[in-house]
Amino acid sequence: YSFFNGFNYIPPLIGFSSNGYKDTLRNIEETKVFVWNLVTRPLAEQMNQTCAPVPPHVNEFDLAGLTPINSTLIDVPRVKESPVTFECKCTQIHQLLNSSGENIPTWMVFGEVVAVHIDKSLLKDGIYNTSNAQHIVRGGGPGDYFNIGSDQLFQMFRPKA
Repeated sequence: YSFFNGFNYIPPLIGFSSNGYKDTLRNIEETKVFVWNLVTRPLAEQMNQTCAPVPPHVNEFDLAGLTPINSTLIDVPRVKESPVTFECKCTQIHQLLNSSGENIPTWMVFGEVVAVHIDKSLLKDGIYNTSNAQHIVRGGGPGDYFNIGSDQLFQMFRPKA
């Protein structure tokens, strides 16, 4: 999902929005768990295939040529090829409203991260090295994405009291 973000440190909470009632949303409602898989530039085309409008019986792992791997604390698979994955337990699902208070066909899903898997090559002195992971992010246009690399890195520390 392109509309994804982190929302809290302790406990670690992440969330994403589902534009339309999709299989992923239905699965999370049923199982109360989900996995977030980092999409990197090498995985972009394959991950894009997983959002194809296919019937529920179609396996998106097979469709995209990705490998499912067992999670450690929840009962849904992770993407083996993704260098960073979060196992999550669903905490809330909210259907969004417009300014008139009417439901719109978009849902916000929140989950508590209960397990983290990071490729050790992306850790430097125990800290995640974002610029080496080849993250991609959604841009302004319907097909616009951007890479994140060391050229975009700058540091900004919080003010001290």
